[in-house]
Amino acid sequence: MELRLDGISHRYGDVEVLSDIDLTIPEGRIVCIVGPSGCGKSTLLRFLGGLEVPERGAVLQQGPRPADCLNPLTYIFQDFALLPWRSVAGNIRLVLEDSRLPGAEMGRIVDDVLARTRLTDFRDALPKQLSGGMKQRVAIARAMAVNPAVMLMDEPLSALDSQTRELLMDDLVSLWTRAPFTAVYVTHNLAEAVRLGHRIVVLSRRPGAVREIVEIDTPLAERRMGDPALDAQQARLWQLMRDEAAAADAELADV
Repeated sequence: MELRLDGISHRYGDVEVLSDIDLTIPEGRIVCIVGPSGCGKSTLLRFLGGLEVPERGAVLQQGPRPADCLNPLTYIFQDFALLPWRSVAGNIRLVLEDSRLPGAEMGRIVDDVLARTRLTDFRDALPKQLSGGMKQRVAIARAMAVNPAVMLMDEPLSALDSQTRELLMDDLVSLWTRAPFTAVYVTHNLAEAVRLGHRIVVLSRRPGAVREIVEIDTPLAERRMGDPALDAQQARLWQLMRDEAAAADAELADV
């Protein structure tokens, strides 16, 4: 399934947040959204997920969903959103409990995503027993359990230290390489964007508008830290954003 944003504009009171956004999220690709603070990245993600309705424009779903899709649009948050009294397996099973699947089928799905995310040995652990990186891996496994048409990822690695972020990026690349999925990935971290994004959408400062769309053709599995080509892409993204990021910070400080 492909998502398309058609002329999205929005205000909160007197504040214009987004202006005339046209954007396509192609099937089987990771689209990263970057931009200065307050430019409407997370607002745009909420529109994509149907949590809010834009003042103008529309979000369109085009094409069939995966045959065994239980939830077309699924979020992964930066704060993990795990139930502390449920085990790893129990947190994953939660999203299947309203599906009317037989118990054996739910068990098979849980076992499958545990194996794919290398969590099988931790299936009975409680969230308090896990590191931040492991908690986010559980959140990713939970999202995968419903086989979504599109995963909506709101700064999923921002609460983690740099070493753990690198490991989780490797995990996401490995998961996508084995079974390509569609994702919209909001981040303020340009290194994450060039590591994970097939397409990087650069938004202007508020009101957010599409300033540029950068395509990265290097296969995900071949991208490495310190790669000169990726470093050049990251530097270019920063040049696009630098002055507007400084202006956006000044505007936010004045609010």
